Amino acid sequence: MKKVAILFSAVVLIGFTSCNKCHECHADVNGAEVELGEYCGDEAEDLENTGYVDPTDSTGTVHVVHCGEDH
Repeated sequence: MKKVAILFSAVVLIGFTSCNKCHECHADVNGAEVELGEYCGDEAEDLENTGYVDPTDSTGTVHVVHCGEDH
């Protein structure tokens, strides 16, 4: 019984530590907030670090992205 409890505890611990935190992300484009959807883990962090380029904008302007903030 003790082995089962230890195994269960290990599985629960691994399950909680391997969770990817997901956040809604948006970009500030010309004073408007453009929703980009939900991104998780490194993908959300990368998007915040690199910014967002509007595909309809021919200038290639990189816009600031925020993930996981109340807005």
